[in-house]
Amino acid sequence: MQYSHEVQQMCCVQKGPNHGPAPIPEEGKWVKSKEIKDVSGFTHGIGWCAPQQGACKLSLNVKEGVIQEALVETIGCSGMTHSAAMAAEILPGKTILEALNTDLVCDAINTAMRELFLQIVYGRTQSAFSEGGLVIGAGLEDLGKGLRSQVGTLYGTLAKGPRYLEMAEGYIKTLALDKDDQICGYEFVKLGVFLDLVKKGVDANEALKQSTATYGRFKEEDGAVKYIDPRKE
Repeated sequence: MQYSHEVQQMCCVQKGPNHGPAPIPEEGKWVKSKEIKDVSGFTHGIGWCAPQQGACKLSLNVKEGVIQEALVETIGCSGMTHSAAMAAEILPGKTILEALNTDLVCDAINTAMRELFLQIVYGRTQSAFSEGGLVIGAGLEDLGKGLRSQVGTLYGTLAKGPRYLEMAEGYIKTLALDKDDQICGYEFVKLGVFLDLVKKGVDANEALKQSTATYGRFKEEDGAVKYIDPRKE
């Protein structure tokens, strides 16, 4: 280590007390974090790419500084799905510092990693006050039936009004309108459940029937007077 001439000519003055870093909450404990291995927690975060055409929701479960579980969800860009596939292989087993400085292929995923790093090292995780943290596998609980991301796809025009295409419940099959032509309910298909039934050998038409449900005032006795296909009408 090299010192400038000015520093070399200085006399030594002793430092005062050093109390170390402030403790942060981690998995039900207060921890003075000095090294990466001192950091644990489960958290989520959102990242976006430079042209802001796509976004990534990243969920990480970190134990003693090492990523044990990663859930990568993307929307808005077709290439991001393949980047997410690579990121899901890359992230587990890396320390959060390694992951922060690893190219996760997609700007949005890299940005999400940056945001999560800040949450984790500042003690702002979802499991900050959960004793022992969350088990490995907790990330899957973020997903809907059939392990599908909860996606919302809604579209509207001034001329023709709104169209619900997909909600957390599932793929919107039919919209119900009331006497004022306002949406009062909808019929949806739980795609994850539908595909699981088909994989088990259930006839596709029967599987569709079993995985279809309604929300709101969908029936005529509840005030619905008209039904439309949001993708065609």
